[in-house]
Amino acid sequence: MEYRQLGASGLRIPVLSFGTATFGGGNQFFKAWGDTQLDEAKQLVKLCMDVGVNLFDTADVYSRGLSEEILGKALNGMRHEVLISTKATFGMGEGPNDFGSSRYHLVQSCNDSLKRLNTDHIDIYHMHGFDATTPVEETLRALDDLITAGKVRYIACSNFSGWHLMKSLSVSERYGWARYVGHQAYYSLLNREFEWELMPLGIDQQVGTIVWSPLSSGQLSGKFRRGQPVPESSRISQGGAHGPATDMEHLYTIIDALDEIAAETEKSVAQVALNWLLQRPTVVNLVIGARNEEQLKQNLAATGWNLSTEQVQKLDKASELPPVYPYWHQRQNPKLNPLPDFYKK
Repeated sequence: MEYRQLGASGLRIPVLSFGTATFGGGNQFFKAWGDTQLDEAKQLVKLCMDVGVNLFDTADVYSRGLSEEILGKALNGMRHEVLISTKATFGMGEGPNDFGSSRYHLVQSCNDSLKRLNTDHIDIYHMHGFDATTPVEETLRALDDLITAGKVRYIACSNFSGWHLMKSLSVSERYGWARYVGHQAYYSLLNREFEWELMPLGIDQQVGTIVWSPLSSGQLSGKFRRGQPVPESSRISQGGAHGPATDMEHLYTIIDALDEIAAETEKSVAQVALNWLLQRPTVVNLVIGARNEEQLKQNLAATGWNLSTEQVQKLDKASELPPVYPYWHQRQNPKLNPLPDFYKK
C-alpha cells in the first residue's frame, strides 16, 4: 500500500481509507448506503488491514452515532495500529446547540465521539461543513484546545468553499493555532468542479485532498449503462444520492472511455475511475466504501498500478466540464494564471 503525506503535516496516510457510512443503517438515507453490522464490520476491517489500509473514516451523524459505535467495537484491540478520522458540525439533536462549529458543540461532539469510538484520541478531526453562524476564530481556537488537550491529533475540513478554507488558514496563521492540513471533498471523473478553485488553493497552501464518494454514488461503478434502466439496487434508486441531478449523456460518455481503458488494462471500470483520481494534484487519499466483502476487494485493487499518460488524457477529455466564471476568464490568461498540465489541451 502506498502512503502519502497529508498536506503540510508529518502524518503519512494510505492512499485508500475505508469509509464506514455503511455501518449501522440507522435511517432510510443511510440504509440506502448500507446496513453493515458488527460481525461483517470486523471482516471488512480485517480485509483492509491485511493490505495496509489502516485509516478508517466515519462521522458522528452517520446513523446518529451508530457508525462510530460499530467502528469502535470492530477496532477493539488494534487501536495502536490504526488511524481514525471522524467529523462534527451537522445536527445530532433538536436542541439549539446540537449543531454547528461553536466551542460548545465541538467540545461536546468530540467527547461523545471519543466515547462511541472507545478511544482517547481522534487522529484526524474534520469540520463536516462550514458554519457561517459561528466566528471562524471560535471554531479554530476550540480545535486548537482539543489538540492541546490530546483529544485530537490533526484537524481537517470538509465541503468548504475556497474562501471558507482560505479564511480559516489565515486565522490559524495569525494566532499560531493548528491549521487544516486536509480537505475532505467531493471529486470524481463525473464531478470535476473541485479543480476550478479548491485544487489550486490546496496546491498553494499545502492542503491535502481526501476524496469522498470517488465513484459518485456508484455511478462510476460500471453498473450504469446507456440504454439500460438505473439499477434498482443502486444508492441513487434507494434515495441515498447527493448533489444535483446527473447529466446522463455526460455520464455515459465517461463510461464509454472507462470501458475502453478497462479493456486495455484488464481492470474494472471502478478501478480505472479510482486510479485516475490517485494521479490528480493534491489528492492524498480516497475514501472507499463497500456494502460487502466483494465490493471492498474490488475497490482495494485500484492501487499498485497506474494508468498511462495517454489513458489519463482520454479520461480527461471525456469528463471535461466547461468552467463557470471567473474560471473560464482566468484560463484565457495563462501568463497571469499558469495552469497545471492536466488543464492544457
